[in-house]
Amino acid sequence: MSQSNNLPAWAEEFRRIFRAGTVSQYLLFGSLFDLVPYRHQEQQKFAPLKDFLANVLFAPFEVVLTYNRSAGLKACRGEEILQKYMQARKDWGIPVNSQLVLPREVMASLEFVDSFLRFSRHSEQPPRVALIIDFAEYLAPRTDPSQVSDRTSEILIRLLDWASDPGWVGAQHVTVLCTETLNLLHRNLVENSYSAKLQVRLPDVAECQEYLEFLTADYPELKESVEVSWESFGSRVVGLSRVHLRHMVALALKNGQKLSNKYLSNIKKELIEKECAGLLEFVDSTKSLADVAGMDSVKAWLSHDAHLVKQGNYAAVPMGYLFCGRIGTGKTWLANCFAGELGIPFVVLKNFRDKWMGATESNLEKIFTVLKALGQVLVFVDEADQMTGKRGGGDDGGISGRIYGMLAKEMSDTRQRGKILWVFATSRPDLLEVDLKRPGRLDVHIPLFPPQTVEEKTSLFLAMAQKVGLKLTAQELPPLPENMEIGGNEIEAMMVRVQRLLSLHPETNLHDHLATLLREYRPLSHRRILEYMDLVAVKECTDQGFLPPAYGGQTSDMVDGRLEQLKHELRMT
Repeated sequence: MSQSNNLPAWAEEFRRIFRAGTVSQYLLFGSLFDLVPYRHQEQQKFAPLKDFLANVLFAPFEVVLTYNRSAGLKACRGEEILQKYMQARKDWGIPVNSQLVLPREVMASLEFVDSFLRFSRHSEQPPRVALIIDFAEYLAPRTDPSQVSDRTSEILIRLLDWASDPGWVGAQHVTVLCTETLNLLHRNLVENSYSAKLQVRLPDVAECQEYLEFLTADYPELKESVEVSWESFGSRVVGLSRVHLRHMVALALKNGQKLSNKYLSNIKKELIEKECAGLLEFVDSTKSLADVAGMDSVKAWLSHDAHLVKQGNYAAVPMGYLFCGRIGTGKTWLANCFAGELGIPFVVLKNFRDKWMGATESNLEKIFTVLKALGQVLVFVDEADQMTGKRGGGDDGGISGRIYGMLAKEMSDTRQRGKILWVFATSRPDLLEVDLKRPGRLDVHIPLFPPQTVEEKTSLFLAMAQKVGLKLTAQELPPLPENMEIGGNEIEAMMVRVQRLLSLHPETNLHDHLATLLREYRPLSHRRILEYMDLVAVKECTDQGFLPPAYGGQTSDMVDGRLEQLKHELRMT
């Protein structure tokens, strides 16, 4: 095993385990299509994973083989030893080609390797042999045990035999199974106690900065083309692979473009969303809590937490937040503005469910890998009661339960406190699993309501007018009807109608149209459903200061009693 210095952490762990002589099979997963850093003769080098394994990590091995279902079996090193083996087979009376032609078909390839390994073990000087299998999930995919074919069983047994047979351990015969996510690989391989699982991670801030320095040799104009501080450049692009970093630099410089803040934000968003195959939306928020209308007590709390995060006082920061309240109360907007206040990326988790066995879990695994690589990120999960699964699963083949389990595990990882901030949003927090809402996962539950005071309503009217392109001042806003209950989505819809009327009748004025619409305003139907959403938000609240006066005086028994009454009226289960 190579003694090169400055190897990545996973490669050092590989060497450490190999030296112990107790494991012969390794599962590599994660960022497998990135470049791997290493030093050679005091020079910094970067190589694709397969080249790194063959020429650096396994440099002392006499035979290095690779296999995938497309290319078949290939020899990176050791052709002369394989040729001697072929001659021995010929001497045994086994028909072979005179030329060294390695098999392509999977069963023939595995049989050839198995036979060669057994032959080489009994040689006077047994060669060290490494077999690297790319896209291992296509050889032994995760599938329902009742649907495993005979062919898959044979492949699986062969791979498990190489891992668990005591004869291989210590014989310096190594098999490496490469898969982007473990959840696509057959569970018997993943859960096999005779193999080692090693994750190849995306580069962190320091490693990004190191690679950018390396790129200046190929792109001398790079430093002059960057419009942000060079020392902070790595922190701006963390979350990208080295391959993406080179693409980002080459795309700009070959087209005479500066690497501006806008360019970096756009390319990072594009590349991360492609990396996750549309499973998340990356938003570089330009807003702050000052852009949120009303909600003074909520903004004060979140502002204090943002200050703690910026200070690096992570021990005082919640693991996550639950934003709950009826539809249209600004849950998504508040999360966006909170991310901007923190000064960190805002990532929206999109639909990661898939119908294929293991694909949903694989999607989540890929998402978690990118989130951890970003350094600091606010993760927003909208409609959380629908997205996050159930403890006991459902009639979906257990997918719901596995989603719940994976999320629960990641959300309670205290090593990520202050780095990954979870924000769940839902109008039905009562449908969210209790274990996900507990302290240590979603510590702070913030209820959101329609604007309560005239000042809050006025502020929201002005904000929504600005959003749709209307120039409205507080003086131009007609008096609001007494006891008017209206949410942000309803106000926005009203402003869109005003904009429409002004476009159709340019001779009219904004004030008159708005006064007419306010006079004719009819609240949303389904008032009892909305009331139910308000009350379950009240019930979830973790701090009395978040509640407006209308709810602050209600006891838990009062809230529970009204909820039960509404359930009966609405025929809810």
